Amino acid sequence: MMMTCVLSTTAAVALAALLFGAAPASAEDGHGGPIPGRVNWSFAGTFGRFDTAQLQRGFQVYKEVCSSCHSMKLVAFRNLAQEGGPHFSAAQVKALAATYQVKDGPNDAGEMFDRPGRPADTFPPPFPNDQAAAAANGGKAPPDFSVIAKARTYSRGSLYFLTDWLPFVGYSEHGPDYIHALLNGYEEPPKDFSVPDGGHYNKYYPGHIIAMPPPITDGQVTYAKGEDGQPVVPETVDQYGKDVSAFLMWAAEPHMMDRKALGFRVILFLIVMSGLLYYVKKKIWADVGGEVHGLQPELHKTF
Repeated sequence: MMMTCVLSTTAAVALAALLFGAAPASAEDGHGGPIPGRVNWSFAGTFGRFDTAQLQRGFQVYKEVCSSCHSMKLVAFRNLAQEGGPHFSAAQVKALAATYQVKDGPNDAGEMFDRPGRPADTFPPPFPNDQAAAAANGGKAPPDFSVIAKARTYSRGSLYFLTDWLPFVGYSEHGPDYIHALLNGYEEPPKDFSVPDGGHYNKYYPGHIIAMPPPITDGQVTYAKGEDGQPVVPETVDQYGKDVSAFLMWAAEPHMMDRKALGFRVILFLIVMSGLLYYVKKKIWADVGGEVHGLQPELHKTF
């Protein structure tokens, strides 16, 4: 009995260490700065869906601001027309692709050549190679944006370890939260903080020193106007950050809504199947159980 109690206590301590010790004691210490706040994303949660209008605005921000430095090599022009995404028309996608020059070849003379883009092409990078990108950006190539919304994450600390993984509550939008916070995190450094030449202070960036200058300002991107002649959403850094973060989340996981719908159907099927199997089991073993109970008196008499 004493050994069992010791083992149970040890197991409980080990489980507590796993749950509450896996994450940093302080989420801020683990991340290197303030923890980005949660944004009320339309695509968050089990039943979340992408907002088509927001994705179109986010693409506009990427095209007019981000694409001059950041590539998106895994996304094709035709993806912009698919269901669940920005859902541009085929004509819009074809016209958009034609505005880009894509390297192709070799031709009959064995030479590479430039041609207008086609819907099947992926977005051409802004630099010919990583070395050229690094040379033009202070010695470090800007990261590709294809899956950056899934690649960037942070720890929110021990208290959120369980809640982030609960069914129907699980939170996996850390990447968009971080991108949005980063775009809004530029500010003057504290008096005792030294920023080297070519660096910029960002309170959400790990270490707080980032090579990228503030990429966008209020009013830089002009959104479509509503019937009253006013922008449908504010033309602010906060809104730009939300829109481009949502677009990058879609680029990283374009089939997210299909995956969620399939998962829901599978769970529903398993629930129904479990109920049927339980009913069948009770039906099959009902008579067998009665026969066994009926034999019990005879067995007692035999012994």
